[in-house]
Amino acid sequence: MHRLSLKAMVACAALFLNSVAQAQQPAPLAPLPPPPYGDPITLEQAKKVAASAETEARKLNLSDAIAIVEPDGKVVFFLKMDGTQYAGNMAIDKAATAARFRRATTASDADKVGGLPIVIGGKLVGAIGIAGGSGPQDAQVAAAGLVAVK
Repeated sequence: MHRLSLKAMVACAALFLNSVAQAQQPAPLAPLPPPPYGDPITLEQAKKVAASAETEARKLNLSDAIAIVEPDGKVVFFLKMDGTQYAGNMAIDKAATAARFRRATTASDADKVGGLPIVIGGKLVGAIGIAGGSGPQDAQVAAAGLVAVK
């Protein structure tokens, strides 16, 4: 009986300490609000973003489809490198999704993102979408495209 009481007290103490430890953890941070919409990306800006992304794709020895869209998801510029797979529309879809939702296409898994919002002066002006490589490669090429407008 004594052992049973001792085990019960230890179990209760463990539960209590666990609940105290959980109560002391800070609340998770709320996600940042999406950036407000700005004027749509210009053709010149879109070409610079695509050129920067293309340079990165070539460094990685990839043949990518690169799409730049306005905040509403309409295509401003599309580049299909020689040898790109016939799934180029996926780049447009990734870009349109990133623009419309004002966040990366796979926000919880940033190394597999193929669509990123383009933010200039704190405002969303469009998005870039990449298709043709692995998830991490698409993410790297998309991020390289954003460097052109920073």
